[in-house]
Amino acid sequence: MAAALRGRAGPGGAGALWRLQSRRPSSFDVAVVGAGIVGLAAARELIQRHPSLAFAVLEKEQEPAHHQSGHNSGVIHSGIYYTPGSLKAKLCVQGAALCYKYCDQKGIPYKQCGKLIVAVEQEEIPRLKALYERGLQNNVPGLKLIGAKEIQEKEPFCRGLMALDSPYTGIVDYKQVAQSYARDFQEAGGTILTGFEVTNMEMAKESSPESEDGLKYPVIVRSKKGEEISCGHILTCAGLHSDRVSEISGCSPEPRIVPFRGDYLVLKPEKSYLVKGNIYPVPNPRFPFLGFHFTPRMDGSIWLGPNAVLAFKREGYKLLDFSPGDFIDAVTYSGLWKLVLRNVSYGLGELYRAFSISAQVRQLQKFIPEVTTNDVLRGPSGVRAQALDSEGNLVDDFVFDGGSGAVGSRILHVRNAPSPAATSSLAIAAAIADEAQRRFQL
Repeated sequence: MAAALRGRAGPGGAGALWRLQSRRPSSFDVAVVGAGIVGLAAARELIQRHPSLAFAVLEKEQEPAHHQSGHNSGVIHSGIYYTPGSLKAKLCVQGAALCYKYCDQKGIPYKQCGKLIVAVEQEEIPRLKALYERGLQNNVPGLKLIGAKEIQEKEPFCRGLMALDSPYTGIVDYKQVAQSYARDFQEAGGTILTGFEVTNMEMAKESSPESEDGLKYPVIVRSKKGEEISCGHILTCAGLHSDRVSEISGCSPEPRIVPFRGDYLVLKPEKSYLVKGNIYPVPNPRFPFLGFHFTPRMDGSIWLGPNAVLAFKREGYKLLDFSPGDFIDAVTYSGLWKLVLRNVSYGLGELYRAFSISAQVRQLQKFIPEVTTNDVLRGPSGVRAQALDSEGNLVDDFVFDGGSGAVGSRILHVRNAPSPAATSSLAIAAAIADEAQRRFQL
C-alpha cells in the first residue's frame, strides 16, 4: 500500500510539513483520484458532510497540488468573463467569496490588489463595454468603467483608452490553499495516498456471496506499482489526465485533453514599481485563454504573459519537454487538427513568441511602454488541461459525468475544470458533493 500523506500547518497557516502515516487503510467508501485543488476541495467537502464514511485521495505524485494547482498565476478571479447563467460564472462568483473567507479563517495571506482590463485600441472599446455588462449580469461586485486619466491614477505607467476596473480581483498562493484543504481533509479523518498512480479499475471478484467487504467495497483500484485499494464509489478529478482516467474506468475519453503550455516572463525586481495590480488585455472571444497580462505575485514578483502553445508533454513545463506518447495522443486527435487549421496564424504567432522574448515584450509595451527586453527574464511555465471536442471546439464550461456498467455506474468524473477552477474550488466542491450524494446515495 502506498504511504499516506499527513500535513501540518506552520504559523498562520503558511507552509506545509508532511510526514508519513503508519496506518494504511485499504478500504474506503469513496476514493477521490487526484490531489489537485479541485480534488482536495471536493474530498474536504465530502468528508465534512459525511464524517462517518471513509474517504481516500489517490495522488500519483509525492505531494498535493504538484501540477496545475501549483503552476498557475495565483489570481483570485471575480467572475467577469463568463457567460451569464453558466455554471462557470455562478461558481466563480461564489468561489471568490468563499476563497477570501477561507483564507481569512485559516490565516492564509492574500492581496485584493484589483485588476484593470485595458482597451488600447478603439475597436476594443465595444468589447470592453460588453464585458462590463456581462460582469454586472454575473453580480461581480465593484465593477466600473474608467477613462485614460483614471487608468493612470491606478496604474501610473499603464496607457489605455478605457478600462474595466475590478477591485474585487486578488492574488493568493493556490498551492498553499490546496495544502490547507489537504490538512482539513486529514484532520477530519481522511487518508491521502501519494505515489499512487491509478492504472486499473475493476469490480472485485468476491470470495463468497456473504463477503460483507465485497458488497460494501466492490471496486478495486490498482496503481502502477501494483498496490490496490477497494472502495464503494470513485470520484475522479484528474486534471491533465482526466480523459485517460475516464477511459481506464470504461467511460468515454471525450472530451479529450489537449495540453497547452503557458510560458511567463518575470519583471526584474528593480522594475517592479511599474505594476501595482493585475493588468489584463481585452480578451479575444475566440481565444479566451490568450492574452499577455501583468500579474503581481504574493512573493512580490511580477509575472508577464503567458503565451499559449501546444505542449508536447502533458506535464512538460520546459520549452523542449517531450513525451512521445503525449505527443502522439495530441497530434492524432482530429479535434486538434480542426482547431489548428481554423487558427493557423494565431498558432504560428504564439509559437514565435514562445521563442522570442522581444516579441513578447512588444505585446506588453502596448500597455506599459517603459518595459524593455532588458527588464525581463524567462520565468516559470504552466500547462493548461484544455478540453477539446472532436469538432475542434474548446470546451468552455465544467463537465461532470459518469458512465454505465458495473464500474462506470459507481463513478463521477470531473472531466473539465478550466480556469477559474482554483478560484472556484470551494464552490465547485459543493456542486460535486451534491452530485456525488445524488449519484452514490451517500
